[in-house]
Amino acid sequence: MKQPLAYVHPDAKVADNVVIEPFVSIDHDVEIGEGTRIGSSVTILPGTRIGKNCKIFPGAVIGAAPQDLKFQGEYSTVEIGDNNTIREFVTINRGTSAKGKTVIGNNNLLMAYVHVAHDCKVGNNIILVNNVQLAGEVQVDDWAILGGMSAVHQFVRIGSHVMISGGSLVRKDVPPFIKAGREPLSYVGINSIGLRRRQYNNDKIREVQDIYRYIYQKGLNTAQAVEIIEAEMPATPERDEVLLFVKDSKRGIIRGYFPD
Repeated sequence: MKQPLAYVHPDAKVADNVVIEPFVSIDHDVEIGEGTRIGSSVTILPGTRIGKNCKIFPGAVIGAAPQDLKFQGEYSTVEIGDNNTIREFVTINRGTSAKGKTVIGNNNLLMAYVHVAHDCKVGNNIILVNNVQLAGEVQVDDWAILGGMSAVHQFVRIGSHVMISGGSLVRKDVPPFIKAGREPLSYVGINSIGLRRRQYNNDKIREVQDIYRYIYQKGLNTAQAVEIIEAEMPATPERDEVLLFVKDSKRGIIRGYFPD
């Protein structure tokens, strides 16, 4: 259903049951899946792909050119999956030649004024609270929650099931399953409540705690901790996810918590 005061380019591919409210602008080379609702004054620019049953609230701008001086007008996209809620005045930029696309997965909540920059990859079941700012080429893995007003440095990766305190400056990679807070951003424990909500049992949670005792609480450097974990702890999906994350980290992982 398209309101008469909305503009939809004739070349846009919009499913028949998409709701388009007044003053929306949908440009060419846009695809929008069935059941999605586009709120008033939303702007959707070329190269945008939006899946099914998304809710996009007034004032959002999706598919704008990257805010990157290296961008030379190359073709790129924004790809947004299904069942996402994108609140008021969220901005999501297209990719650059670095990766070619910005990706938002499924079942995510992006609260008001969130910014997702060029070439970011946001997974599934993620919450970005009001005013979270993701710089270019940031990766956020499944089930992460970023507190309001958090700012994430370019190229940082945030692991799965992470919870980050509001107002955080995220300059280094945050490995999976943990809580992070303070300034500078530090490990402050396992996200045990979140893991229990996602059906991790006590044995799995204790296993994750043991892994991070080696990494953060035994006075070892990261390489030493990884070596001991590989040698002494049996291989499990959780152990291997943490080890692979740490080994692949380009910016290094956040520090441990040391009381004043």
